[in-house]
Amino acid sequence: MTTALLSVWDKIGIVNFAKELKLLGWGIISSGGTAKLLKENYLKCREVSDVTGFPEILDGRVKTLNPKIHGGILAIRNNKHHTQQLQCHDIETIDIVVVDLYPFEEIISKIPKPADKKIHYDVIENIDIGGVALLRAAAKNYKDVIVVCDINDYALVIENLKNNSVSEELKLGLASKAFRHTAYYDSLISNYLTYEKFPTQTTIPLKKLSMLRYGENPHQDAALYSSGTEQNKPVVISAKQLHGKELSYNNYLDLESAWHLVQEFNSPACVIVKHNNPCGCAESICVKDAYLKALICDPLSAFGGIIAFNRCIEEDTATEISKLFFECVIATGYSQAASDVLMKKKNIRLLVQKMPYKEEKNAIEYRTLSHGMLAQSKDDQLLAKINTMTKRQPTKEESETLDFAWKVSKYVKSNAIVLARGKQSVGIGAGQMSRIDALKTAVEKMKKVNHGLDEKICPLVLASDAFFPFPDVVEESAKIGVTAIVQPGGSIRDIDSIKAADAKNITMIATGMRHFKH
Repeated sequence: MTTALLSVWDKIGIVNFAKELKLLGWGIISSGGTAKLLKENYLKCREVSDVTGFPEILDGRVKTLNPKIHGGILAIRNNKHHTQQLQCHDIETIDIVVVDLYPFEEIISKIPKPADKKIHYDVIENIDIGGVALLRAAAKNYKDVIVVCDINDYALVIENLKNNSVSEELKLGLASKAFRHTAYYDSLISNYLTYEKFPTQTTIPLKKLSMLRYGENPHQDAALYSSGTEQNKPVVISAKQLHGKELSYNNYLDLESAWHLVQEFNSPACVIVKHNNPCGCAESICVKDAYLKALICDPLSAFGGIIAFNRCIEEDTATEISKLFFECVIATGYSQAASDVLMKKKNIRLLVQKMPYKEEKNAIEYRTLSHGMLAQSKDDQLLAKINTMTKRQPTKEESETLDFAWKVSKYVKSNAIVLARGKQSVGIGAGQMSRIDALKTAVEKMKKVNHGLDEKICPLVLASDAFFPFPDVVEESAKIGVTAIVQPGGSIRDIDSIKAADAKNITMIATGMRHFKH
């Protein structure tokens, strides 16, 4: 007779799995709640304590950590020295190990990481020790032991046992899954307990949510992963898709950029993103007006883009959106009438994320390199300290527009220049190798569209994501009627730009903080 050890937290499917093992002549060892459930279903099993001759102690913290258990798992069957030791110590082999770990991930989704470092008792008690040890031991000895950590593999194992077709390849696949499972589990724990920003060693828990149609290009394979408990966070990957085909790799990148930017605004706002850059952004008194103002900034680039709203979409806005082709729309909600309008378009994807996005404190973001990775704290601030650099102070209207333009510039690829009137972008220059070229691009965009704004009421302002190394941007911006500029400041040649601004009666403020985006 062969023996299986069953010890699971999630009891779904375990009774049927045990029944099938019994029909195949297997003996079962089980622990705690699993043993109780099997016996309630008239399935004979031995409890772990019966095998070890030692009771569960320390409120269940120690159950299976015993040579009678681990010896039976780790012994190499064709090693005479191992088999002699098993006989000497009266240890029987364990040939299947089925373990489901304590629900640490579920617990931390309900108990946020405390800022004061006082870890909740329930978090500590849901760190599995014995289960992880069992999985690792069985996975290490995969040539002789079948290890199961996923209920979705129950049927596969039973089928192969019935057909006497349990191959080494199958056991290796199950073992590698077990090691991935314990690594993911341990990474959740280590990240939750770690407060050091850049520890010497770190892990990133990643769980696959879905395969994607392809990557940035059709010849690239791609998948979507989450870093743990995303379901309770106001992020794009936890948004609910209401309509349309599956999202692509590029869709996710653009949705992420648009969703973060639109959350910078308190009033109804709309952001249109193309190739990870905003090509239009506006804040207004209503969602429809915000959309129309965002669209008019660069309607050509907006075609096939991504739209984000920080409010619920009503029918009037949906009707306007439906006039053009857009890949995706993400909003905090949709009225039934708006849904009816937009769902008539087969190729649009509709997402809803009801929770407003707020950057996590001390969050770290990663970028991959060949055989390496960069890590940095997220750009979760907007400015340091406002300082007027020029003789003239900004007017109230200029200050409000400068604030708007500065928020937009944070999300534009460097080198970035944003031209704005009121709370509306009118020209955006993104990703240029020089700042003056970024300005030229923004100006060309602005020239192509009649924005319908009263220039006397809505002054033209400019935002730059980084400082000016030369006065050329100031001089060129004066030619197109810019009256106010916001930039980080800090160049050794700041004085040259200040003099140029004063000469043209342009007010210029420094934020003390740059926003490079690569």
